[in-house]
Order: sequence, then structure tokens, then C-alpha cells
Amino acid sequence: MATSTKNDHRGREARTRLRAQREEAARRAGLRGRLVVGGAVLAAAAIAAGGAVYATNSAAPEADKPFVQPAHTTGKDGITVPYGKADARNVLSVWLDPRCPYCAGVETGLGRTFREEADAGTFRVEYHFATFLDGALGGKGSKRALNALGAAVNESPEKFVEYLRVLYANHPEKEADDTFGSTATLLELADQVPGLRTPAFNKAVKELTYMPWVEKVGQAFYDQGKKGTPDVSLDGKELTLNSGKGIESITPEAFRKLVAENRKA
Repeated sequence: MATSTKNDHRGREARTRLRAQREEAARRAGLRGRLVVGGAVLAAAAIAAGGAVYATNSAAPEADKPFVQPAHTTGKDGITVPYGKADARNVLSVWLDPRCPYCAGVETGLGRTFREEADAGTFRVEYHFATFLDGALGGKGSKRALNALGAAVNESPEKFVEYLRVLYANHPEKEADDTFGSTATLLELADQVPGLRTPAFNKAVKELTYMPWVEKVGQAFYDQGKKGTPDVSLDGKELTLNSGKGIESITPEAFRKLVAENRKA
């Protein structure tokens, strides 16, 4: 057999092995997509498998666009979306996956309270996002929703938090439902936020302008060793916000008490 033929054969074998490894990683991530933490069921991907799944999805053509960082984001590459007073002594760190139903439970139950307390200066909210459910379950909803959220924060932090509220208020019942994979749906939901549908917002959602930013934001979930969403902490101390009754969160009153007990003086 000629050397070139042998090389071609070996190359095909290597690609086949790599594809099989990636498929197995995706299967494992799907099977291990639930972790029970402190009595709350959290949508999660196994970290070992997650890196492989993430790398596979990152190869999508959407990721080949030039990097554009949305306005009003902070940190390296703008991976953090802050809301509230920059000089707030306390920081509430919130990690969400757009397709995660338990994240929807936290946002619909406590999102307004987060913003009220941030406006009052109790803490600053720093939003972070994961997109592992696209890899674990298939689809594009986590990443495309995050791209649309990037377009919203580019308009203003206020537009961002209102759009986040709308997305989770209209969250699919099951995380396997890839409703947010449709840019038409994301644009239609944006109509519920007054003033959000600017030409710049529409263009960014339709053309997936912020997908390279989405990749960096999603990778931070793995880089920082997170194991599931929702993940909420106050000044680095994890807070359990699930009520123990399905996806329902604790009450705003219980949350405020928890903050008072754990915030810096």
C-alpha cells in the first residue's frame, strides 16, 4: 500500500475515533444532566464530558464571526453582565442557562427582587451564563438566547434584565424543547420589552452577531469549575434558593432574610 494511501486510511480512522468520542461525551452529558444538590434538582452537565461537548459545538460556522463585545459588560471579553451600582459592597453572582427550567424558576420567582435590591444598593448582581444544555440535549436555544441577551445588554442593562424576565416567563416547559433556537421567536418575545426592538438589536439577533462572545461566556462555566445551574452566591457564599417543590424558588421574603444573614456588614 502506498504511503499516501496509508496516511489517508489512518486519517479516516482518527476522525472516526474522534467522532465516536464526541458522540459518547454528548450521550454521557445527557445521561448525567441532573445533579441533586441541597435537595434541589439542578440541570447540569458532567464537567469531564462537558468540555468535549462544548468543543464540538464551538466548531459551528456561527462561531467564525468576528468577536464583538456587547456594551455594558465587564471582565475579560465581557463575560459578566452586571446590574446595579458599581460601588455596591456586596455582589450577588447568578449563573443561568437559558434552557434550564430551574433557572426559570429562580428568575420568575426572585428576578424582580434581585433588581429591587440591586437598585437599593443592597448588592450588585453579576449575571453569568452557561450553554451546556445545547450540547447535552442537542439544539441551539441556549446559545441563541444568550446571543439575543447580548444584543439586549448592548442596548442597556435595564433592557437586558427586562428581556431576561420575558424569556424565562415564556420558557418552554421542558428543557429538551429548543424553542429559543428560533431567532423569530426571540425577536417576537423582544416585542414585550418597550424600546428593545431597535435596528441594531434586530440585526444582532438575526445575524447572530454576538456568537463569539457567547462562546467565551459559555466556556467560563467550565473554566470556573461550575457544576450546574442555577448557581447563586453572595460574596462567594452559595445560597440555596430552590424551595424543594419542583422548580419553584423560595419566597422574596425568605431570600431577603437569607441575604441579611450572609451579606457583609
